[in-house]
Amino acid sequence: MEQILLAKEMAYQVVEKSAALGTLESELQERQNRLAALEARLAQLREERVQHARQVEEQQARNAVQLADYEELRALAGLQEAALRRLQEEARDLLERLLQRKARAAAERNLCNERRERAKQAQVSQELKKAAKQTVSISERPNTLGGGIREEAVAVAAESEPLDSEACEKWKRPFRSASATSLTLSHCVDVVKGLLDFKKRRGHSIGGAPEQRYQSIPVCVAARLPTGAQDVLDAHLSEVNAVCFGPNGSLLATGGADCLIHLWNVVGGRLKANQTLEGAGSSITSVDFDPSGSQVLAATYNRAAHLWKVGEIQSKETLSGHKDKVTAAKFKLTRHQAVTGSRDRTVKEWDLGRAYCSRTINVLSYCNDVVCGDHIIISGHNDQKIRFWDSRGPHCIQVIPVQGRVTSLSLSHDQLHLLSCSRDDTLKVIDLRVSNIRQVFRADGFRCGSDWTKAVFSPDRSYALAGSWDGALYIWDVDTGKLESSLWGPHCAAINAVAWCCSRSHVVSVDQGRKVVLWH
Repeated sequence: MEQILLAKEMAYQVVEKSAALGTLESELQERQNRLAALEARLAQLREERVQHARQVEEQQARNAVQLADYEELRALAGLQEAALRRLQEEARDLLERLLQRKARAAAERNLCNERRERAKQAQVSQELKKAAKQTVSISERPNTLGGGIREEAVAVAAESEPLDSEACEKWKRPFRSASATSLTLSHCVDVVKGLLDFKKRRGHSIGGAPEQRYQSIPVCVAARLPTGAQDVLDAHLSEVNAVCFGPNGSLLATGGADCLIHLWNVVGGRLKANQTLEGAGSSITSVDFDPSGSQVLAATYNRAAHLWKVGEIQSKETLSGHKDKVTAAKFKLTRHQAVTGSRDRTVKEWDLGRAYCSRTINVLSYCNDVVCGDHIIISGHNDQKIRFWDSRGPHCIQVIPVQGRVTSLSLSHDQLHLLSCSRDDTLKVIDLRVSNIRQVFRADGFRCGSDWTKAVFSPDRSYALAGSWDGALYIWDVDTGKLESSLWGPHCAAINAVAWCCSRSHVVSVDQGRKVVLWH
């Protein structure tokens, strides 16, 4: 019985063991399946690792190539920067040498001219001394020595302007009476010397051609106020800084930041393109016609002024010598002389016939504008002062302080009044006879749009005209000081400059938005 029970128990154990073995086999199979999957995933990861390693190596190779290219480019850039610095230094050296050569050439020309003048004066003095020892008779024969001297004196007098009363009487007395039978040549010599001295005082060379002089005579009897815009043009590629009418009023010049000067004809209330002047090389800051209207002078940002002959495209002369922007360039009353002002704190006088600087005036503040009278130069400066210079002397003869930086100056035709515009948003009329500020013009809404805003007198000096930052024109009555008119039109930007035609009622304004507007 016990054996049977033992056999049953063992059989039961065998069944349990068999069941446990089956469970273990299934677990083993499951684990083997998982191991196979893991081994496949491992193989895949190893393959991806190899691919990534190859990509890393390729990227490292590309980085190495780019690094080499970068180092090469950096070395090349260093060489180019060094070359650029050398070229800039060479350019500065060349410019300095050019200026030095021009200065030396001008000095040599001056010395040569002085020697020639001294030689001519010595020769004339010697001939006059010899002739003064002789006594001649005055007759109607044209070939006598006295007649020759008389003809020479008459020719000299014809070239000169009218002399003062004393000189005229001195001239008339020797030849007034036809009954005179004899005259010492020394008296003729005195007359000729007086004439020669007069010409010398007027700035003529004894042996050279006489310098033509133009008087500023207004031809507009009574100015008429403009009422509206007649013509509007986008005249330049960028802002327009300067505008000026020619002496006859039919020709207009505009200069802009596009380095060009356009000449226009005013025909039938319209602006017709006449000519474009090239060669300035930088932004134009001011333009001016000579008194004959045959030449145009412009100041530029490239530290020089340029001279053109009307009808020729390229610049005729370049007046170089300033060390900073040239802000103003004006002709004097003679077509062969000019004055420039610059931000290098100098004002220069120029002999245009020989294209050299005849005088440099050093100032404490940089100059924004200049105007010229008979024997005076007036300059407006950033230190809120207007300075007066005698063109025949070396020193400043007067200083008038004003409120605000001076942006422009305008001299009346009779040279008795000066109009200034300044950054305190006012215009001032200065009576030059007493050197006092006579009127101060201001208006609600009027503001200067820049440091180079230009204001002008009307041709008859009855009105003062200026453009504002908001594109409006303001006109004041000079005698009463009241705002006479304000005009709104096509300007959408600040007005830089205005011009009033001397022989017609036209007004032209230019702005920072490329527009040129003709008003009537």
